[in-house]
Amino acid sequence: MVSLKRVFAASLCLFLSCGFLFPSEKVVRLGGKDGWSLIDDNQNFRIASRKGRYGYDCMTLDTNSRRVYPGTDLLIDFEGDEPEDRTGNYRVVSNSIMPAGGAKMGKGAGLSRGNGGLRLSGGRGSLFGSTGFTTSFLVEFWLNPAVAENGEKVFSWRSSKNVGNSPIYQMMSASFYKNHLEWTFTNVFDGYEKDDGELSISSYSVLIPDEWTHHAISYDVETGLLEYRINGRIEAMRYITSNGKELGGDVYRCNLGVIADIDICPQYTGLIDDFHIQRSNESESAASMRYDTYARDGGRFVTKPIKRSPNAELLKVDAVLDVPAQTDVMMYVRSGDNQFEWTESYPEWIPITNHSSIKNVKGLYFQLAVDLYPDGGGAVSPSVMNLALSFREVDAPLPPFRVTAVASDSAVTLSWTYSVDKDTGGYYVYYGERPGEYLGKAAVEGASPVNVGNMNSITFNGLTNGKIYYFAVAAYSKENEKIMGVLSKEVYARPLNKSAE
Repeated sequence: MVSLKRVFAASLCLFLSCGFLFPSEKVVRLGGKDGWSLIDDNQNFRIASRKGRYGYDCMTLDTNSRRVYPGTDLLIDFEGDEPEDRTGNYRVVSNSIMPAGGAKMGKGAGLSRGNGGLRLSGGRGSLFGSTGFTTSFLVEFWLNPAVAENGEKVFSWRSSKNVGNSPIYQMMSASFYKNHLEWTFTNVFDGYEKDDGELSISSYSVLIPDEWTHHAISYDVETGLLEYRINGRIEAMRYITSNGKELGGDVYRCNLGVIADIDICPQYTGLIDDFHIQRSNESESAASMRYDTYARDGGRFVTKPIKRSPNAELLKVDAVLDVPAQTDVMMYVRSGDNQFEWTESYPEWIPITNHSSIKNVKGLYFQLAVDLYPDGGGAVSPSVMNLALSFREVDAPLPPFRVTAVASDSAVTLSWTYSVDKDTGGYYVYYGERPGEYLGKAAVEGASPVNVGNMNSITFNGLTNGKIYYFAVAAYSKENEKIMGVLSKEVYARPLNKSAE
């Protein structure tokens, strides 16, 4: 009786000799010690990196920092070593504000010690670099006062204008008084003469030291509404009109005189972030979104196209996530053979579930997109610690171990040993006229490379006698001719007509 061991051994040999392919599983990792170099920075939207577990960078939502829009007049975001206006409309005249951590938005804030602050000169066409009637405007910033003492000044503009033949003093300022921030406008609104042209508007909320608050004051040239908000809530409002009401009166328009510098934090101790002036009475971002730490519609990051072997298959994505209550993370994949045809929506993005099997996502290139959503209050962000993309791929076969080239009259015969890989489907032969450059076109058999099928020799005819040619052979897979292994060792030969000998 034949033993079971001998039957099994014989069956195994038959199975292997039939040349069945054994796809291997390969993993592409992002994050952790592997870093995030495969992320496409050009397709990041409201995404930032920060230190996560074990000190490695993780991907999280970027804070809701201000950005430069067509209507932005001034933006100081305090992200660099020295504050600068991101719009280029204002020039720094002097500065004593220092860079600091603990930012409310972005990575950096400004630390003012009450010793002069930041002075800016407006260029032509900017709000404070022009004279005459203004458009609607909005001034907003984040504050984290250290003390909030009486008289501390956060913003100041001082100038003058001529009325008749006499100059009159003008001022805009924002100062602390009894733990409230008070805005004062003196002789700024044309026609407003009550209280010698001075009006004030103050918060009713008490400002607490060591706590971030968002401040926004806006003026609407159409209605005359002067409105002050803290953290998006209306603190005070006044109609700068002849009757003090929204309807029925004439609007007193803001009229600036001699061009003068503006001062940010000239007498203020504490942190400031994202000082922003908009040439409208509303920020480009919605009013309800200004004070959220994270934009409520979330953000997205996308990988670069990840090249694998032809006909590779994505099996699953394993992500290590931190998803606090009310936050969420969604992942999408797409694939194809030609990344240069891709658009934002083509190929179609397919939603996937973390750790779950993925079906029928195959190709040469793969791309992953991840959407991050904060909680409903825009205060908490999820994080992606790392990602692992598992692929099923057929390994490229090994090249022939030995290749020989024999020259003859106008021809070279190339022969090689078969690859030891059982999944080899055939061979490409490369040739050219310089070492390592296989750009040959002269042979009757065709331009380099020549697909010779599952043969182990070929003769190249029509070559030029006296010219040296270089050759290399690569094996390709039975599953797909595009799955090609590395080139063999290079060989060379010089065709010669030796018939006279």
